[in-house]
Amino acid sequence: MIEFKLPSLGAEMDEGTLLEWKVKPGDPVKKGDVVAVVDTSKSAIDVEIWETGTVYELVHQPPEVLPVGTVIALLLEPGETPEHAEMERRRMAVAMPPPAPSAPAPLPPGSTPSRPAAEAPAARVRVSPAARKRAADLGLDVAVIAGTGPQGAVTIEDVEKAAARPAPKDRAAEMRRAIGAAMARSKREIPHYYLATDIPLARVTQWLAARNRDRPVTERLLLAVPLLKAVALALRKYPEFSGFFRQDRFVPGAGVHLGVAISLRQGGLIAPALRDVDVLSLDALMRALVDLVARARALTLRSSEMTDATITVTNLGDEGVELVQGVIYPPQVALVGFGRVTERPWVENGQVVVMPVVTASLAADHRASDGHRGALFLAEIARLLQAPETLDTASPSYPAARS
Repeated sequence: MIEFKLPSLGAEMDEGTLLEWKVKPGDPVKKGDVVAVVDTSKSAIDVEIWETGTVYELVHQPPEVLPVGTVIALLLEPGETPEHAEMERRRMAVAMPPPAPSAPAPLPPGSTPSRPAAEAPAARVRVSPAARKRAADLGLDVAVIAGTGPQGAVTIEDVEKAAARPAPKDRAAEMRRAIGAAMARSKREIPHYYLATDIPLARVTQWLAARNRDRPVTERLLLAVPLLKAVALALRKYPEFSGFFRQDRFVPGAGVHLGVAISLRQGGLIAPALRDVDVLSLDALMRALVDLVARARALTLRSSEMTDATITVTNLGDEGVELVQGVIYPPQVALVGFGRVTERPWVENGQVVVMPVVTASLAADHRASDGHRGALFLAEIARLLQAPETLDTASPSYPAARS
């Protein structure tokens, strides 16, 4: 039997609300299938299964708030029957020792122990028919409404008062709290170091203008696309910046998946993953980026997009910021930032010219890399952007990630 647990969908997630099951007992599932919808502090996420099997039992039902790691469903392994699963469950129940009884409090001298009183059954909630119908119309659970009628019955007035109570904190405020807690933990636990360099962009901006000249607006490439692709290709040469720090060691990422920082309309920030950026053409990367941003802002992301990112890239140039000094998103080990493109005096071929320039920055984890490698990584991003025509595909001769 396979236990399917509520996954962590971000460093700031300690719990989630199970909103909906997309499967039922008896349904076959395979890796990548969406089986549930879980609400986090950021959005409602489609949760994917990571095993192949058959749904045996849905342990929890919506809407429940559950800690990360809670078993929410049980699956039968391929070839396993329900009878085998029940036998295994009984065997495990027998093998687990019963909890040790708590020691009774000492009795005063000369007193005799009393017999424990039988546990009273749970009281049935009394609800007037009108109140029950009104609660159903408003989507309220009468079991959690305090009744003020005869013998504690819930009246229609009680339902109306419950409906008029202030709504809980809005998602934006909750997201800000969660992000703040995660970033504070990151700064406490990760030994950050920071580097920055200025990158001339005349070649890439001219190349983009020529490429976009005869294209309809909907098919034009944004500057963000070659920036992302340059980061991805540089990571193939310097893979110590693409991965995770877990259990006191660096674990390389399985692929180059860039977490892209996206601001949400309702406030807050999210950084879902663009997968395999190093092997995407620029057109394919542009389509993937547009799709990811649209689904992030519509709150229709998948759980893998919230967990697969091996590094985060943030671009605050549109906000007028020239330098980004980011905080690493654990368990990742690096964050690349791009600021606003500005025209600056630049020396080229012995002459001072006006050049579009962007400041690229790196925040990195000293446990996984050092400043020397970080400087080489930023220099490689700068070098790649001087030959934008080479970014469109990943050349087979381009250095691959070290094992």
